[in-house]
Amino acid sequence: MERSFRAARVATFVYFILCGTLMGAWVVHIPAIEERVGISHATLGGLLVLLGLGAFIGMQAAGSLTDRLGARVVVPAAGVLCGATLVLPGLSRDPWTLAGALLVFGFGNGCLDVSMNAHAVHVEKAYERPVMSAFHATFSVGGVVAALVAAGAASTGTSPAATLGALGAVGVMTALVAARGLLPTAPTAAAASAAEGEQAPVAKRRGTPGRIWILAALALMAMLCEGAANDWSALHLKDILGAPASTAAFGYGTFAAMMTLGRLLADPLSARFGPMAILRYGSATAAVGITIAAVSPWIWAAFVGWALFGLGLSGCVPQLFSAAGHADPSAAGANVSRVAGLGYLGMLAGPAVIGWMTHLVALNHTFLLLTLLCAVTAATAGVLRTGSGRTQEMAHSGS
Repeated sequence: MERSFRAARVATFVYFILCGTLMGAWVVHIPAIEERVGISHATLGGLLVLLGLGAFIGMQAAGSLTDRLGARVVVPAAGVLCGATLVLPGLSRDPWTLAGALLVFGFGNGCLDVSMNAHAVHVEKAYERPVMSAFHATFSVGGVVAALVAAGAASTGTSPAATLGALGAVGVMTALVAARGLLPTAPTAAAASAAEGEQAPVAKRRGTPGRIWILAALALMAMLCEGAANDWSALHLKDILGAPASTAAFGYGTFAAMMTLGRLLADPLSARFGPMAILRYGSATAAVGITIAAVSPWIWAAFVGWALFGLGLSGCVPQLFSAAGHADPSAAGANVSRVAGLGYLGMLAGPAVIGWMTHLVALNHTFLLLTLLCAVTAATAGVLRTGSGRTQEMAHSGS
């Protein structure tokens, strides 16, 4: 059994890298695809709503299917779908075809995102110690891989369609090969409660605690910031600061690299200083970073800003997910789904919000909204102090 859990953890790492690479491949090609299709930033922001809509639909479908069919079926199927549809935005020649491509690709990405996170929660429970930040770190590794591949392809004149098609094909094969290590089932909170017999009705009667909705709101703000960085960092460097396309791609790469570093450090730091410190000081660091990126006229300073923004945000969302899961063991799945669901809504809405705001102000000035959201998150981080079963659990595991 211990060997199967290790294999499941490795497989989960693979799917997080895969998901990060596929989404990152789209992100770093946004400037080239926007230019090819001939649309404005504001129009792109509207089209990104369709990417979010497709992802939201995929998330809802994947959640119930994973509960019924098991992660071993749903996760690889979602990975194949996401990889196969990655090429579609690169083939688009007008706003209508790009809209359809983003809707379909978003659906596949949403399916993969939710199903692999559901499997990650199951693996974390099996290990009885926090590993969620490490999983999210490997998602960021995928973003770095995508940035490096895109930069290399752009320097050789390779078309976006060719690059996206190649990465998508590798993604399909990876999704199929890694499926062997997945656990066959991922029990939900409802299933766990049913297994405990008389406790199921009690859990059913409970309403969602207000603290869970606060965690969900904080996840929405943090992931809105992350989503905005995903889709607008490269365009910021290219259009506002005049960086060449190959250099602009590293704007997102810098952000993703620091997200990776921060998430690799988040679990041990949380064990020592507590999740509240990670959320508070991380959000404050992110606020400073995005402010630098928003106001600086220098490319090198913008890179520093995106780096601080990624480092600060890196540990925030995993702390919120873990806090929700440990708030009430009898309703862990339901609580995590609420926090994750509202958080992903923020990630999907972030790019569109920034796009709409470009009607009113310059792109870099829209980033000051992200400064405000990070400041609010830092000020509200005390929600992780009260009733944090995770903090006590971590203290016991570190002793």
